[in-house]
Amino acid sequence: MQVLRVQARRAFAAAPVVLALATAGCGGSDASSAPAETPAPSVSDYPSPDGQTLEQIAREGEQSDLAVVPSESVFSEGKNRYGFGVFTVEGENVPDAQVALYVAQPDKRALGPFPASSTSLETAPAFRSQTTSGDPDAATYVYTTDIDFPGKGQWQVLAMVRDEDGEYSISVVHTAVVGKNADIPGPGDPAPPVHTPTVGDVGGDLASIDTRTPPGTMHDVDFADVVGKQTAVLLFATPALCTSRVCGPVVDITEQVKSQRPDDAAFIHMEIYEDNDPNKGPREQVLDFNLMSEPWLFVIDEDGKVSTRIEGAFSEAELNAALDKVS
Repeated sequence: MQVLRVQARRAFAAAPVVLALATAGCGGSDASSAPAETPAPSVSDYPSPDGQTLEQIAREGEQSDLAVVPSESVFSEGKNRYGFGVFTVEGENVPDAQVALYVAQPDKRALGPFPASSTSLETAPAFRSQTTSGDPDAATYVYTTDIDFPGKGQWQVLAMVRDEDGEYSISVVHTAVVGKNADIPGPGDPAPPVHTPTVGDVGGDLASIDTRTPPGTMHDVDFADVVGKQTAVLLFATPALCTSRVCGPVVDITEQVKSQRPDDAAFIHMEIYEDNDPNKGPREQVLDFNLMSEPWLFVIDEDGKVSTRIEGAFSEAELNAALDKVS
């Protein structure tokens, strides 16, 4: 067991580097003029695979000048939420691109298209922390779609962007490994009954268990005291130290939802690093959940089982939908 924990610490240290490279420079959009939500385009707006490989589909358009960057790396066989961001070559977050994804195993026929919607990560001013507002690279939009992976192994992902004239351009995304990291609790799995530090445990020193400025309100309850007794929202995130640049926004979003639905769940924010120091590695609770990146959201039902699991950025609407499932 100790060997596994050492390996987990090393792997965790490496994973955020990938996320940092993927999402660096994602600020820059004008939130006042950008749409709060852009619905997914129609499947009929995109070419049918018709037995083609991804390489053949890529010939449908020129190389896109937009970068499509995934916010998730853990996928299971079957239906998966797939989140990503869209950026200009200057690194600005694009709020309303028309994007669909295609997937295929190497040299196999492609599946798709899977059109994606985009949603703002903005909150009301009262819930926008200094941590988020002071970070020019904080994420502002997340795109999501559902992809059904019928088998485990490596899957290549390609994005097709449709412009206003109906012309297509292509962006190569990455390789998704389906079935890896299966030890992270997923829907239907029991949640590990970890103890989460409370304001009472630290004598009111919230800065020791919350890197957000100002500290949030999600430290009144120990997860171990409520799991299996009531619905819980458990968010692993480190707003001030997040390499993926999405921890601040999703903690703000969760604070906003908590204010709107305080009786629907126990809301708990769990920091990532021991003593809030990345050099000391992840906290024990992070290792118990086998997490290799941040942030992660778990919505757990009254029976103590995971109902919803989201890696990376999520919107207010997604969190509300997850709560509706267990209310």
